[in-house]
Amino acid sequence: MEVGAVGAMRYVKDGIKAAKLVMQYSKHTFLVGEQASVFAISMGLQGPTNLSSSESIETWSNWKDNGCQPNFRRDVIPANGCGPYRARDSVGSKKVGCSQSGSVEETESRSCLVGPHNHDTISMAVFDRMGHIAAGTSTNGATFKIPGRVGDGPIAGSAAYADSEVGACGATGDGDIMMRFLPCYQVVESMRRGMEPKLAAEDAISRIARKFPDFVGAVFAVNTNGVHAGSCHGWTFQYSVRNAHMKDVEVFTVLPDQKATL
Repeated sequence: MEVGAVGAMRYVKDGIKAAKLVMQYSKHTFLVGEQASVFAISMGLQGPTNLSSSESIETWSNWKDNGCQPNFRRDVIPANGCGPYRARDSVGSKKVGCSQSGSVEETESRSCLVGPHNHDTISMAVFDRMGHIAAGTSTNGATFKIPGRVGDGPIAGSAAYADSEVGACGATGDGDIMMRFLPCYQVVESMRRGMEPKLAAEDAISRIARKFPDFVGAVFAVNTNGVHAGSCHGWTFQYSVRNAHMKDVEVFTVLPDQKATL
């Protein structure tokens, strides 16, 4: 099994290509930060490149004008400003979340921080004619994340996992929560033990939901026979499928706690 990953990589657009270069041209598994960018550029990827767009700059400016809210900090002072931050003396006494208006409030919920409108993860699994399976995930990360944060995207077994003897899995959602459970590793290992993709996906999601009832996330699972399924929690999830016998891509919709439908 070969694995390559990059994280916290700036100035290089093609993150998934950089991850493949780590796999092909190094004996390492995971490179991060500035040196990941240096490696990717040295291996032929374009860069350094300014990846900001007019839309992202406007989003960031509006966020700054709103007191850097919402964000992923907790138990810090100031709770409603842009910093500089320091730890609150009574750590753990309050949790900082956000309301529907985006203002900060004391709550356990994280659902306002991760959702379809502030999330851009793409996870894929591909089978070749010889039966080899590859899986990969690419993401820009959580909007308004704390600088230096690495999510679940590059963590083998979390946002993607594949074993050509069994099948593959891809995941998306609240990566800070999901990486604690390695849901895609769980899915593939469940299928290895004989579980069907649907049950394997549901089992992986339910393990997270039992600990974090308000988390938002989803997985898809596919075995070596091409049987596929998805499961999600906290949102409606869609995934697409195409094989050699299909004329076009089919999109499957998964409702929370329900099976996939066309």
